[in-house]
Amino acid sequence: MNLNQENDWVARSLQHVWHPCTQMQHHETVPLIPVSHGRGAWLFDMEGKRYLDAISSWWVNLFGHANPRINAELKDQLDKLEHAMLAGFTHAPVVELSEKLAALTNHALGHCFYASDGASAVEIALKMSFHAWRNGGQTEKQEFICIQGSYHGETVGALAVTDVSLFREAYGPMLQRAHVLASPDARLAEAGETAADVALRAAAALEAKLQERAGKIAAVIIEPLVQCATGMAMHDPVYLKRLRELCDQYQVHLIADEIAVGCGRTGTFFACESASIWPDFLCLSKGISGGYLPLSLVMTTDTVYQAFYDADVRRGFLHSHSYTGNPLACRAALATLAIFEDDKVLQKNRVKAEFLNTAFADLKNDVRVRHFRQQGMILAFDAVVDDAERAATFSRRFFAAALKQELLMRPIGRTVYMMPPYILEQDEMSLLAHKTRLVFEEVMA
Repeated sequence: MNLNQENDWVARSLQHVWHPCTQMQHHETVPLIPVSHGRGAWLFDMEGKRYLDAISSWWVNLFGHANPRINAELKDQLDKLEHAMLAGFTHAPVVELSEKLAALTNHALGHCFYASDGASAVEIALKMSFHAWRNGGQTEKQEFICIQGSYHGETVGALAVTDVSLFREAYGPMLQRAHVLASPDARLAEAGETAADVALRAAAALEAKLQERAGKIAAVIIEPLVQCATGMAMHDPVYLKRLRELCDQYQVHLIADEIAVGCGRTGTFFACESASIWPDFLCLSKGISGGYLPLSLVMTTDTVYQAFYDADVRRGFLHSHSYTGNPLACRAALATLAIFEDDKVLQKNRVKAEFLNTAFADLKNDVRVRHFRQQGMILAFDAVVDDAERAATFSRRFFAAALKQELLMRPIGRTVYMMPPYILEQDEMSLLAHKTRLVFEEVMA
């Protein structure tokens, strides 16, 4: 494909496609890349240029683009059933997926309710919590707690428990008010404090709010271990353990938003496993389908399920999406889980995470870097940029410079992060570290 054809795709997209999470005017200066195809960890544009997908295409791709094993399962499913409504019907992929996920929690979370995107899963968890308390006669439990800097999606309910002003400021009048409490972000450590100290300090603030609003709080929602959209803010697992204790003590539901951090990103399949706890609701999306098809779900307990089990239809959970439990998406998820099991992915990822850390050692020790941190296959650091104007444009300048080095990277503010597919080999991880260094030098110059 020649340059004119490539530019034609860009022009047509800019004319008719409203791109997500984008100030469209920025594309007057920031390049839009027309993607032709993907292979493994690489995306290729229509000129044949390649880009290492260092952020798994917004954190969804686990085992590379055009993965032959997932492809084969989807091709087989296409000849059987593309979709059927899940109200009044069921099918093998959704049953098998639900069974396998329940087994991964040792059946602590034995019921799965399906949707398509992560924000929808959060909406479901919030509504389920509110409605379960209502069905149980505790109608005053109508309030929610979230954490400073938390992000849970951009639909109205999910945005109400999101504390990133860039996303929610314009829609404030539409949103139910949530209690926003101190973050356990380890970067907030004061002199002499450890990450665990910060976590326990944040948990104490949570306990005070639960005492103050006793009988009013329906649920606390948390991104376990890593608050991604606020800049890969990482916290000690002791926060999750203490959070579970407090929710039990004050009869409050715990919602774990594992949309970005589940499916092995933090080192265990579910992030909550690091603290040896299970929430009342666990939200999954992104990586669960291997990055192939929109799929999300909420896993919950038998106690919550039974709160809706009744002859009265009004006590049922009357929530639905047209493509709930789509067979193709569920089949992709089953193929993803099979790869985890067959290839011993979690064990191999521990080795890869160590190699990734070593590969970035020189940046770790750079005086222009703060808070170098890692949780499993998520690695991040903050760039020290004193000039306000340059700080404001850091992310866009880094993105553009990375493309010139064959890297797809999108910093969050001044936070540079890697969340690559699990299939990266050592030479690709070394290449990623080397080229990230080159990009960093150019942008910081």
